[in-house]
Amino acid sequence: MTYVRRNSVKESEEAYRRAQQVTTICEELHIILDPIDWENFGMRARVAVNAIEIADLLGLSRQDSNSILRLVQIRLFERAARETMHVQPAPKALIWSPVDVIQPQPFLSLWIMTMETDERVPIAEYLRNGQRVYEHYELKKDDVQQLAELFGPLQTGEYPLGSTITIEERERKYTGEIIYILPPGKAIAGRKNSSRGYHTIAGKSYVNDASSRYLVDCHDGFPHIISQSQVVTETTPV
Repeated sequence: MTYVRRNSVKESEEAYRRAQQVTTICEELHIILDPIDWENFGMRARVAVNAIEIADLLGLSRQDSNSILRLVQIRLFERAARETMHVQPAPKALIWSPVDVIQPQPFLSLWIMTMETDERVPIAEYLRNGQRVYEHYELKKDDVQQLAELFGPLQTGEYPLGSTITIEERERKYTGEIIYILPPGKAIAGRKNSSRGYHTIAGKSYVNDASSRYLVDCHDGFPHIISQSQVVTETTPV
């Protein structure tokens, strides 16, 4: 239903109440909102974090805390990724992919932003001074200790370290070098097409079996985390 603003005391009271409600939810999530100008714009007042617009008050007041957090993450992860780009205008993010890492970590979560240019930008979400902070995450691909802290001890797999393989991810093929072998994990059924939103790595399904996983550097930013089922071909190193 289309929202039509009514210049009334009742609407102002509703906008004030909703602004307080959204602000309280965000504070509980460690998100500090910019002041909401509900007095001038009513339920159409913009809700923003560090001048980054998240939604209007009407839309955000209809969401629960999990949905509000997701909307904030979408905007702030993308902004942090765009700030790392050296071209203007900075490309937009197409895919938000969470990275499954062992806990605990110094960050709350780690995500890969796949940009319009296909560059994969890692952004970590931290909690500092009671507020969520989003920053570029620096991965040293040859640092075995850092990789172990993220993914666990180095494992063995069907394909050894240094192998050049072609993989399939979201119906696209990439070629790169295996730089780390991760502990086995259950393969996830149902590979999906690329689209805007939240995704996890997907591959073919195995019955009562664990799939070997690899960290593959395809020279497009953060390495791809893939399962055995996503390997298409291997080129044996000379």
